[in-house]
Amino acid sequence: MSSAVPNHVAIIPDGNRRWAKSKGLGVVEAHKAGYETLKKMADAAVERGITTLTVYAFSTENWQRTRDEVGALLKLLEWGLKNEVKHYHKRGVRLNFWGRRDDLPGGLAAALNEAEKLTHHNANATFNICFNYGGRADIVAAVNRTLESGVKAVDEEAFANYLVSAGTPDPDLIIRTSGEQRLSNFLPWEGAYSELYFTDTLWPEFDEAELDKALAEYANRGRRFGQ
Repeated sequence: MSSAVPNHVAIIPDGNRRWAKSKGLGVVEAHKAGYETLKKMADAAVERGITTLTVYAFSTENWQRTRDEVGALLKLLEWGLKNEVKHYHKRGVRLNFWGRRDDLPGGLAAALNEAEKLTHHNANATFNICFNYGGRADIVAAVNRTLESGVKAVDEEAFANYLVSAGTPDPDLIIRTSGEQRLSNFLPWEGAYSELYFTDTLWPEFDEAELDKALAEYANRGRRFGQ
């Protein structure tokens, strides 16, 4: 049996656009609804004793979406950082952002840096937001950093220190919403032994009851780590 509450939960929040389409809404409303769910789940995770939450907010492949949708996502994150970071700071939550920043607008990149700086010493929980992140790209970048360091050989533990997730325990549980059953380039190294939980619920409709279902399923599984 697994521990009742996983230390690290990672989420692929899928289904915003399908939810909006079913309501006759556009993509901007879709992602605003998804953002509201994200805030609620971050608070719910802290309340349940989950010490690390990692969310796949924007992948490196998402740049292929329409300019309007990408622009809306960038503006939404920047707005959230400027208006919500104090909420997490007061709750003792540390914010980390995993992904490339050189492709982001200057204002957004600066907001990311400020949020990390403000919450750096918080220790109640950690909230990792994967934005402009791709798992394979991160592994390639880690290989290049390893080569640049002059190291001739590494083991798994040493190599993990070159990943963007360095210092973070691997996720115990990965949740994906909307019925899709794949990881989509999300934490391919870190999630090697994670328990996977898939639900048909669209992300804007994912609530505390749905989170508790996932946690209950996790608690009933036996983790063997290949043994």
